[in-house]
Amino acid sequence: MKRIFIYDTTLRDGAQGLGISFTVEDKLKIVRKLDDLGVAYIEAGNPGSNPKDMEFYEHAARIRLKNARLVAFGSTRRMNIAAEDDDNLKSLLKAKTDVVTVFGKTWDFQVTDILKTTLEENLKMISDTVKFFKDAGKEVIYDAEHFFDGFIGNEAYALKTLTAAAEAGADSICLCDTRGGIFPSTIEKVVAKVGQTVSQPLGIHCHNDTGMGVACSISAVQSGAVMVQGTINGLGERCGNANLCSIIPNLQLLGDYACIPEECMHMMTPISRSISEIANISHDETQPYVGGAAFAHKGGMHMDAVRKSTSAYELFDPSIVGNQRVFLLSEVAGRSAILKKINEIDSTITKDSPEASLILEKLKEMEAKGYQYEGAEGSFELLVKKILGCYAPSFELKEFKVIVNEPPVNEVNSSAMIKIHVGDQIEITAAEGEGPVNALDKALRKALERFYPDIRSIKLTDYKVRVLNSTSATASKVRVLIETSDGTNTWTTIGVSTDIIEASWIALVDSIEHRLLSN
Repeated sequence: MKRIFIYDTTLRDGAQGLGISFTVEDKLKIVRKLDDLGVAYIEAGNPGSNPKDMEFYEHAARIRLKNARLVAFGSTRRMNIAAEDDDNLKSLLKAKTDVVTVFGKTWDFQVTDILKTTLEENLKMISDTVKFFKDAGKEVIYDAEHFFDGFIGNEAYALKTLTAAAEAGADSICLCDTRGGIFPSTIEKVVAKVGQTVSQPLGIHCHNDTGMGVACSISAVQSGAVMVQGTINGLGERCGNANLCSIIPNLQLLGDYACIPEECMHMMTPISRSISEIANISHDETQPYVGGAAFAHKGGMHMDAVRKSTSAYELFDPSIVGNQRVFLLSEVAGRSAILKKINEIDSTITKDSPEASLILEKLKEMEAKGYQYEGAEGSFELLVKKILGCYAPSFELKEFKVIVNEPPVNEVNSSAMIKIHVGDQIEITAAEGEGPVNALDKALRKALERFYPDIRSIKLTDYKVRVLNSTSATASKVRVLIETSDGTNTWTTIGVSTDIIEASWIALVDSIEHRLLSN
């Protein structure tokens, strides 16, 4: 298998995405996770651009990495100044990384109209900067910014910029589709031609503005590139960068390439989800390989075929990338799919049992009310147990009250009082929160912890609300989905009501009950 060096830029290019802001501690956590995954390079920021990045590098210097090499990123020297006098280059040295990535202009339009300098000065800026870092003993990766646009517009000059970096000692050269608009077929041809011009190993860096980032990166590899730059989950500016969560398994599982250690491949999904959580964004469940829908089957015939042979609709076992197969439950799923879930609770029930028909009819009835169990198997399991008569509630709500105060004080704007029965005991508690649902969640946990200490290990990881009939305006029915995790397992529950608080409460209770009944 041909070795491909994976260069992760989640902490630099990915951090430029809309709504993304990593703290220093966030970045340190992500570095450890990426190192565990086995990537070759971790580009963590531009120490010359802000104090936070420099602080990060100071802390990161104390981390002992097993697989990856930390990279500091910055531009070529400024115009008409010696490299040794450039403050940005000095800051890159202060980062104390063994590897430095330097980006420079390769599109003549960018040089003359944006940078406002001469084509010759730009070549000197590239060569002087690369030589400066090579003299300092660094491994130097040269990122040729806007390379493909430059190559199409002025092939001779674009190649001159690469030659300038190569002759100055660059260890590798990365070709960048900075605007993300080049077709894979063009990438393939250009990379092959560049490989005949420079002897340095080539890399590829694609943005995803037209949705072709992954395809273009793979095309570059097929034409000889040995380094792929990208981000976890495709995070990045505008429409993001090429998604390493697709590129790595595509190359390694479907192609003849070695990107990360084979024993690390099962970490793809957990790390993808973890970085979504650290970034405080909803995980994209439609992502190939690492999304919750990647191995989810809903249609009855599809599920029947997968049970007979998983290769009917799956390329490989989802556990290889740390994911899992899911059979979605709905009115179109068919009796066999529902029977499988029922048998996990009561193995004696067959497809001809009256209980199977009863559950199927109840499922259709609930979906007519707005419930959809395909994404809420925690609630579906409780529904089945109730129908089969094997459900005993862990607690009983007597009443709750929620108060919302505006404006908020220290981000707290809600309080909740709750009264529950656990057996013959009564518990009354109150809690404050960032919104009424958060306050209810805290109050319920507080009330139950005395009876069920294990409840401390679970937390809400996602909360979604969807309006089902918007024409009813404020009287519309809403569907609430709550995702909960105990650190090992994740489950989703659902609630539907014209009252968003009640819908949230239904889903919240199911999330707690599911965990307690699983013990």
